[in-house]
Amino acid sequence: MGVIMRDGQDSGTVPDHYDTRTVGDPDGYDGALGGLKRRDFLKFCTGVAVTLGLGPGFGIRIADAATKAERPPVIWLSGQACTGCTESLLRTQHPTLESLILDHISLEYHETLNAGAGHRAEQHKEHILDKYRGQYLLIVDGSIPTGEAEAYCMVAGRTQRQSVEEAASGAAAIIATGSCASWGGIPSAAPDPTNARPVNAVVKDKPVITTPGCPANPYNLVSTVLHFLTFREFPEVDDKGRPVFAYGRLIHENCERRAHYDAGRFALEFGDEGHRKGYCLYKLGCKGPMTYANCPVIGFGDVAGEGAWPVGTGHPCFGCTEEGVGFFRPLHSLSDVENVEPPSAYPRVQAEEGEGVTPGAAAVVAGVGGAALGAGAVMTSRLARSGKGDGGDDSAGDDNARE
Repeated sequence: MGVIMRDGQDSGTVPDHYDTRTVGDPDGYDGALGGLKRRDFLKFCTGVAVTLGLGPGFGIRIADAATKAERPPVIWLSGQACTGCTESLLRTQHPTLESLILDHISLEYHETLNAGAGHRAEQHKEHILDKYRGQYLLIVDGSIPTGEAEAYCMVAGRTQRQSVEEAASGAAAIIATGSCASWGGIPSAAPDPTNARPVNAVVKDKPVITTPGCPANPYNLVSTVLHFLTFREFPEVDDKGRPVFAYGRLIHENCERRAHYDAGRFALEFGDEGHRKGYCLYKLGCKGPMTYANCPVIGFGDVAGEGAWPVGTGHPCFGCTEEGVGFFRPLHSLSDVENVEPPSAYPRVQAEEGEGVTPGAAAVVAGVGGAALGAGAVMTSRLARSGKGDGGDDSAGDDNARE
């Protein structure tokens, strides 16, 4: 048993209730991750703590918060979206996040996962909104139709905007997950017939935490939720409401192809030699140099480190976490680089001995030399006219100046 630090203090060895028995034993945490070993769950919570930049000692606190008897109710509303964020959430494995959501957070309403349907599901949602007002967590995926187009997305006779505003009014916290809920996503791209807007364009009296992505990486969402459950506040966010731990660095900074970028090795066409060798995809339109996300660090589908993200599979990043980039900029247009942009051509690393200059290079040199000689001649003629070019008497120049 190792020493665990809690709040900066030595709490001794790992508590007995974190032994190798399964979570959910009668003498342990009720309803918690049936079949999962306690120590495995603690490792997961420690990993979340490190991801959040809190240090491994906070893993105990996160585990305690996630397994307390009083589980916070969660209302999940889906707007204009493809259900990709939910699908991504349900395909994680360490531990399975459907178990985490269902067992540790009381997921009371989710149109895709509801056990009930129709009036019964809606009545239950209304009951939760009333009983736990000020206590429940609201998660929204999908954009919201606004203006005259609000009827494009209606559930139980209510527009999506009405449903979100009602749920947000009594929520303890609000999270917009996925690009559609975070900044509009693909529904907001031209021609945008539904006048699609993100959650923070509708809910303006409360802070909205955004975890964009198409789909959103589920671990960014669950880490944000666990931070809130543990500390009753969200992690640090940037000016777009995104958690800094997940969206604080450019994809370009952590990309496994960055070394090729720095060395000037680029794929120029899909399937060419550079593409087959894993060269940088910048010239194929990769938006990694202008997109903030942790995709290359944690990957997708629990195969991180094995290329389970767009660039890892040979496709340029299209900037789904950035408003005005994903679904807006042409897919293969060059991205704006926040640091040094690569030149269009590189000099030869090693030229053959005795090789002369090319006609093009000679023409460039001749042009530069001619321009320099011409500029010198003009300057000399001007100095001569002013009487200062030959070291002679410059009184005439002074007289002219006085006049």
